[in-house]
Amino acid sequence: MTRLPAKSSDRKPPVFVPLATEPLGLMGSLKAARSNLLSILPEIAVRQPMVSGQTGIRWHMIMDPGAIRRVLLENVDNYPKSKATKNILRPAIGDSLFVAEGAHWRWQRRAAAPVFSQRNMLALAPFMSAAALRSVDRVAAAGNRAVDFQDEMVRTTFDVISEVTFSGDGSFDADAVHRAIDLYIAEAGKVSLLDMLGIPDWVPRPGRMFSGKAVGKMKAVADEAIEARRTRGAGDVPDLLDLLMAGVDPETAKSMNTSELRDNLLTFIVAGHETTALTLAWSLYLCAYDQGIQDQARAEASSVIKGEAATGEEAARMPLIRQIVDEALRLYPPAGIISRTAQEADVLCARDIRPGDTVMIPIYALHRNHALWEDPNAFDPGRFADRKTVDRYAYLPFGDGPRICIGASFAIQEAVMILATLLTRFHFEPVAGRDPDPVMILTLRPENGVWLTARPV
Repeated sequence: MTRLPAKSSDRKPPVFVPLATEPLGLMGSLKAARSNLLSILPEIAVRQPMVSGQTGIRWHMIMDPGAIRRVLLENVDNYPKSKATKNILRPAIGDSLFVAEGAHWRWQRRAAAPVFSQRNMLALAPFMSAAALRSVDRVAAAGNRAVDFQDEMVRTTFDVISEVTFSGDGSFDADAVHRAIDLYIAEAGKVSLLDMLGIPDWVPRPGRMFSGKAVGKMKAVADEAIEARRTRGAGDVPDLLDLLMAGVDPETAKSMNTSELRDNLLTFIVAGHETTALTLAWSLYLCAYDQGIQDQARAEASSVIKGEAATGEEAARMPLIRQIVDEALRLYPPAGIISRTAQEADVLCARDIRPGDTVMIPIYALHRNHALWEDPNAFDPGRFADRKTVDRYAYLPFGDGPRICIGASFAIQEAVMILATLLTRFHFEPVAGRDPDPVMILTLRPENGVWLTARPV
């Protein structure tokens, strides 16, 4: 395994999650998982290639890049998404790309892949520039008051996804959909004791029943918006809905019906704004943490951006800001743990895997594993100056293999554009005593927000 260089420093590292140093047992794991899922990870996971155990069901955590490659690429059909993951998400986003398996997933992926081409991403970039400028105005209006940049980035990226999904045509109550999904995830995302015990899926999970009415209404609103678009037709600049409606699987000639369009759009709305918002909030926290890097990044952005906000083309010419985004995704990956269920017997790291075993890739621990990263808890964007030195399966903010996140290029372009624009306008400083607390329920969020002061440059 290649050890990546990093600057040595005696400075206190940016905030991190203390991992478990003693076995938690079933009830301890449940209690920990309901408050912060990452707290169930054993500390040895950042020092070992694989950790196994049994908490109701047999489980394995793998941090070895070769074993991860086997799970995500070489033997991918043997490791579909875990039942717990599907149980949590299917009621809200159906059999969309994120949940579907097998042939149903493959044809949807083929139909949707052209939507996220580089050409289409650049065509949608003006929406990102406009949202960045609205954020600049809101931050400026706060004056000397501290701003919660977690909330601000959620608002900004939701502006983007609303515009690129429905072009602001008024046919879709995006805020209502956002509230409904947030309510569902807040309840359904909590780890259930029934899941940990391996109780059959047909046994009701109370938290997932709580918000069913809101989800049903949300789907109905989305269906109405899709039918309205069929009547209206595409706009001058096709948005995500237009592009999805035009998408055809080149092998089967299938296109998505209303329910398939709706489920995938709802997936993009959730995944397309919250994960990017988290990346931006953590990136701003890290820039405030290291004033020297912040100054270098501001100088880079100022030398490249010619207008009021960064463009898609300019985003590709700011390597340091991209490295800051990459390092934020390493230290605080939105999906801190991904989970699979083995279908057939296999061997990983010379250890037997049985059918039904849960195989987890704890991205958070992988990204801080001492065998893979030098000074792994330190903030050092320079790790990504030469991407060839980074083991492909040691760094997985978007997953990998055939199921790599389809919107990764969209998210990176958006994050770089918004971060660069903000850095050219403001100098960010931390607020004493208000460090964010990394907490994962479904995604890795900064508990209590990311509070910073923003002084005009």
